[in-house]
Amino acid sequence: MTDSLDFMSARELAGLVAARQVSPVELTQRALARAETTQASLNAFCLLLPEQALSAARRAESAVIRGEPLGSLHGLPISVKDLISIAGLPYASGSRAMSGNLGKYNAPAVERVRAEGAIIIGKTTTSEFGCKPVGDSPLTGVTRHPWDLDKTPGGSSAGAAASVAAGITPFALGTDGGGSLRIPAAFTGLVGFKASFGRVPVWPTSATPTLAHVGALARNVGDAALLTRAIAGYDARDPFSLVGPAPDFVAATEAPVKGLRIAWSPSLGYAHPEKEVVEITARAARALSDQGAHVEEVETVFEQDPAGLWRAEFYAGVGTRLKAVLETRRELLDPAVAKMLDNALAQKLHDYYAAVFERYEVRERMRRFFSRYDLLLSPTLPISALDAGRDLPPGHDDEELVTWAAYTYPFNLTGQPAASVCAGLTQAGMPVGIQVVGKALGEHAVLSVAAALERIHPPGYNLRMP
Repeated sequence: MTDSLDFMSARELAGLVAARQVSPVELTQRALARAETTQASLNAFCLLLPEQALSAARRAESAVIRGEPLGSLHGLPISVKDLISIAGLPYASGSRAMSGNLGKYNAPAVERVRAEGAIIIGKTTTSEFGCKPVGDSPLTGVTRHPWDLDKTPGGSSAGAAASVAAGITPFALGTDGGGSLRIPAAFTGLVGFKASFGRVPVWPTSATPTLAHVGALARNVGDAALLTRAIAGYDARDPFSLVGPAPDFVAATEAPVKGLRIAWSPSLGYAHPEKEVVEITARAARALSDQGAHVEEVETVFEQDPAGLWRAEFYAGVGTRLKAVLETRRELLDPAVAKMLDNALAQKLHDYYAAVFERYEVRERMRRFFSRYDLLLSPTLPISALDAGRDLPPGHDDEELVTWAAYTYPFNLTGQPAASVCAGLTQAGMPVGIQVVGKALGEHAVLSVAAALERIHPPGYNLRMP
């Protein structure tokens, strides 16, 4: 096999494994070798599991040889973000305060990808407790962009995105509490997809339980749908877990978009995107008209930036988890994160609950908005690239850790399904993401439009060897 194997889709690889044209052991060896080779430059992994992965790969290969029924992910390498628990393995959440912590349980998504035959090769880096939309933490250092090592891959699913964009694994498990799948997908030219809140169970309980999603990062929409299908479904351990059948995520990627009512918003009413970002994403949105969708520009979606509502919930949750550390071992924390946690914990109970009730008002406004439209499109981010090691883009120095990202966190407040797809490249050759947001439980339409946007460009335009 040639090096193209490293960038082949998960669906193609699964077919080769089933046809005995490539072995799970070979795929795992290649993934581990590529991870080790790029670790010094990319820093995508906080933990590699060569012995465990190769042992699992040998079992997977034996199953193929014996003609046993194969799972949908059989023999495919995958990485798991360090905000997701794997029993017996380090579970530090990117924090020095948690550096000795071990997972007590396997998260449902971990159980399910293993049951479908995937091979976990390691755990990937994250900003501390997912609190920053960039790729660094005091514990693991700086994670870098495979296309340009001077840039960040975004976060907080930083290592997961780097793993996929660098051709180490065809897809990855990440989390999204404010955009942590979609932000790195936009920066690295990938697909980041979070299903409706509760569609993929989250357990052990997240530090941000009303915002957190576990989801897929992949190089194309079909692979993201394949992984989501594997991890979705009810689990009694998550009290928010949705009961009932999930939509056919994979079939959705082949569904036509003709007749869909799509709102396109360059700013959502408050963001300040770069001109080139708007041009690239607007061109992609308008191109859906050629596929039969009805696209209408809508400038104002939110009456005001809901960042304060998100901040009150997200950082209060993490701050409560880390309150003892803040008081006794503050030096272990990222100073920028510690400041945000201080502010969240200082809010009065009355103010917190005022934000909770306002959040429900935002949800109701979104429900009414989506009575007129099937989908909403926007840029995923206001910029196309950010230097590694920076918390904020130039010109955003008066903003907070996440508010510069602008477009993603509203849809954690509302719990709606959302994806980021590469809309094109800037003149500097860096990816730009377009965000697709659907109605509650409307993943089918999100994936069909995401796949339609992907078809606008020739295959492989968003791939680059690191």
